[in-house]
Amino acid sequence: MSDRPHVTLEDVARSAEVSLATASRALNGTTRVRDDLRERVLSAAAELAYTPNAHAQALAGGSRRTVGVICHDISDPYFAAITRGVMRVADSHGLLVMLAGTFADPDRELACVSTLRAQRASAILLTGSAFEDRAWERRMAAELEPYRRGGGRVAVVTRHRSLKADTVAPDNRGGARALVEAMHGLGHRRFAVVTGPTRLTTVADRVAGFREGLAGLGIELSERDVFAGSFDRDGGYEATKALLAAKHKATCVLTASDVMAVGAVSALGAAGLSVPEDVSVTGFDDVPLVRDFGLTTVGLPLERIGAEALELALDDAGGGGARGRVRRVSGEVLLRGSTAKPRRRRRG
Repeated sequence: MSDRPHVTLEDVARSAEVSLATASRALNGTTRVRDDLRERVLSAAAELAYTPNAHAQALAGGSRRTVGVICHDISDPYFAAITRGVMRVADSHGLLVMLAGTFADPDRELACVSTLRAQRASAILLTGSAFEDRAWERRMAAELEPYRRGGGRVAVVTRHRSLKADTVAPDNRGGARALVEAMHGLGHRRFAVVTGPTRLTTVADRVAGFREGLAGLGIELSERDVFAGSFDRDGGYEATKALLAAKHKATCVLTASDVMAVGAVSALGAAGLSVPEDVSVTGFDDVPLVRDFGLTTVGLPLERIGAEALELALDDAGGGGARGRVRRVSGEVLLRGSTAKPRRRRRG
């Protein structure tokens, strides 16, 4: 076995004084490299006796026509609807979609981005909430910037505070405010909120919208009115159980997502309460699942959001997402059977 150290593509790029992306393109035979730069790369590779990893080249060549979609939970209908929109645009561009779930774990999200970078995906879409965490933001930027400099495309869905990327931004705060106003219009004056972890930007923005909407109507939402759980159906169920155990007198339960609302309705039913006769329940998103369920919610065009995210990423005018363009998407309050005027004689 030879003791000579393994020569990497990075070594070739450093010796030729070009970027890693330029070195890769020159060695792969692409025409998008100036002749003088190509000669420098080829000379450096010959001088260093660089031997490309055939398996890595095959992997990279096969995955250049892929798009990586990173979400929190692939079983959540919210992400399924967004991904459907991504797939529609990807198919029109001859791209294959790879889906990765993070289980709302920031370290796992970073690992997914790193893996997609290594496989040289054409684009990376972050479709889940950002984390209210400065350290995570810095680490994510450190992963995405070199990927983008190497020709990768990036776009995100929902607010990512300091991450410079093209964004499709649902109006979570505005939708939450409008929902509160609609429930107030039905006659509700006592509210509780069932929500996911506020370290997620989507959750933080929706709860802030509930607070702002209520404050504008002269109603304070105290910490005793907010019940948190995981951002899924089971979290909605457990948070509503806590609400019931606290003997909260809300006539309307505002939940941070449709899937949490499904859990909330189940918990209320298990306690012998009827929706909306005893208490009204609202959701957020309008995933297909809840349309037959009759859930009052804030409808978002989820498939369009996914489609626009990939369109932004693939748009050459956007510099791979580095320009930080924002497409804002408004929601619509959809009144359905899970809400009604509060009864005069309330439970308890």
